Amino acid sequence: MKVLYQNAKVFTGKNTEFADGIDFAVDEETGKFVSPDNTEKTVDLSGKYVMPGMINAHTHIVADPYNKIAILGDKNVTAAKSTFLALGNLKKLLSDGVTYIRDAGSVFDVDIELADLETSGDIQAPGIIGSGNPLTMTGGHFSNGSYEVDGVDEVRKYARLALKKGVQNIKMMATGGVSFSGESPWDVQMTEEELRAGVEEAHHKGRTACAHAQGTEGIQNAVRAGVDSVEHAIYLDEETIQMFLDSGTYIVPTLTAPWAINENAEDLPPFMVEKSLAVSKAHIESIGKAAKAGVKLAMGTDSGTSYNNFDKNSSIEVAMMVDAGATPLQALQAATINGADLLNVADKAGSIEPDKLADFIVLSENPLVNISALQNKKDVYKKGQLFVQ
Repeated sequence: MKVLYQNAKVFTGKNTEFADGIDFAVDEETGKFVSPDNTEKTVDLSGKYVMPGMINAHTHIVADPYNKIAILGDKNVTAAKSTFLALGNLKKLLSDGVTYIRDAGSVFDVDIELADLETSGDIQAPGIIGSGNPLTMTGGHFSNGSYEVDGVDEVRKYARLALKKGVQNIKMMATGGVSFSGESPWDVQMTEEELRAGVEEAHHKGRTACAHAQGTEGIQNAVRAGVDSVEHAIYLDEETIQMFLDSGTYIVPTLTAPWAINENAEDLPPFMVEKSLAVSKAHIESIGKAAKAGVKLAMGTDSGTSYNNFDKNSSIEVAMMVDAGATPLQALQAATINGADLLNVADKAGSIEPDKLADFIVLSENPLVNISALQNKKDVYKKGQLFVQ
């Protein structure tokens, strides 16, 4: 059935406001937006605000933020538990208005296989760009869940293996981080040459590559290596911001990751809390400076890390980007059209226009006026079907 949605104020992803006079139609059989001609049913959305479904460019769907079923990076985790968690987390993401994700590190190829099931219509879930197991140096960040690689040849071999398995993105670790002991955000891990090898292999296949990078030197290594996005980007100086502008590299901020740790400090290991508290101010300042300079941003949360949930934090991340210094328009673009561009899915997602997936959110308040409106009750449509939790 073709359904016409009328009278809402619509942010298409390509305009700059929630505008009147933009009626749109959905073919419920194909799950796509279509021309608003010859429709069979009309839905009146007077007083509502409509925007594209959000795109979260950094999740870990196999992880349990509360460490009740499994612990991120635990070498004893099982495929059954990982899949169980992933299916639940995908539903939670949908409930928050997320209709496409890039999973930035998985185990047992769960994200790759669930991506296929979503594409075929066998599960209702956000679309998934899977990264499979990341690449890290021996003993590096998230080593228990990654391919441990040392040297350019090993990077190429395991990047090719990941691509053979069907990943759409190669994830690499350029620095240490907050969530694991024995390392710091300043630690340089994979070298520029190693990172470049992973980028080359991904780009040869028309896929993307991203790097976890928190300290300045590691961030610069990743940008020079040609990654499509840098994850976290905690410590940015003016030189590094200019490198992003010159290269067109995206930043995926993941501001909710340290925030969630700090909000639940009493329940988490001291080493993690100490590092998280130490990076928070610099992280917010860096993302604010990058946004004001015009660096390309794509929304991502790092959901799956400690207390960094799937059902609320995408909406919170958008608000935190604004609090850091992005404009509300920049934040909505980061969560829609920019995310689609980064994930290489702009031909099918990220905006409301014919022939794209009918992924959209219906709100009662304008988030360009009050960005926290995204955190309120909303109707979420995935491929034209209302998601009912």
